[in-house]
Amino acid sequence: MHEDEIDDEAPILAIAAAAELAGMHPQTLRQYDRLGLVVPARTPGGSRRYSLRHVEQLREIARLSGEGMSLPGIARILELENRVRELHTRVRDLEARVEAELANRPGARVFAAGPGGSVITLRHGRRVRRATEIVLWRPRHALPPASDTPAGDD
Repeated sequence: MHEDEIDDEAPILAIAAAAELAGMHPQTLRQYDRLGLVVPARTPGGSRRYSLRHVEQLREIARLSGEGMSLPGIARILELENRVRELHTRVRDLEARVEAELANRPGARVFAAGPGGSVITLRHGRRVRRATEIVLWRPRHALPPASDTPAGDD
């Protein structure tokens, strides 16, 4: 987010402003809050504070209600939309973590099992005998850079 953008999730609007932006009466917003349809943040003094996303939801409620949908049905739709939004955010965060992980550790280390069961690190591009089991290993923690000499070649 850029410095000049407003956070859609920031609870910055008083009930009168949110009601005006949504094209509703403030009492309707209070009723939706009681029903759990659109639950605003609260100031320490207990005043309701709405975000731009709340205003979007209020407009959507008005549209769906105008099409004849019941308030419980609208509540379920909003619940599912919120869940989808949370999952999108989580996926985006996980993708960023995977991208960072791949950037910090290009390539995977490859190990082979030696004849006695010992673990042998293989150099990149080195072929192994067909009888040797290959296991792809990805450490959970950052490792110091590996030297060019594999274990056992000293």
